[in-house]
Amino acid sequence: MKKLILTFALALTSIIGFSQDEGITITITIDNVKNDNGKVLTSLHSSETFMKGKGTMEAETEIKDGKVTITFKNVLPGEYAIMTMHDENDNKHMDFQDNGMPLESYGISNNVMSFGPPNYDDAKFKVEDKNLELTIRF
Repeated sequence: MKKLILTFALALTSIIGFSQDEGITITITIDNVKNDNGKVLTSLHSSETFMKGKGTMEAETEIKDGKVTITFKNVLPGEYAIMTMHDENDNKHMDFQDNGMPLESYGISNNVMSFGPPNYDDAKFKVEDKNLELTIRF
């Protein structure tokens, strides 16, 4: 009898678990890409990954008429920041001038642009219990 009750409880838990959404959807719009060359590369970062490599989620998007829409699905609640760039020559990394200034457009969540590299505290936002729609400007 114990096995039957345990099996039933496990089956019920599994059904309930699979019927729920796994997380939040974040939709990002960028509507000021300077041309349709290359792609827009976008990454979702935690404080541990920001400016240190790959994000927790990444996307590569074609550009149409200077606009892109990027969607990250099943994002778990927490604190994140978004980094995005126009990889105009499609070489999968940011190109820089000799003086260290970027040659390609970029943006971060909250649209804070300052001199120097992006800062996580300026770009961070919270994912809680509702889907998010963000606009990022290059």
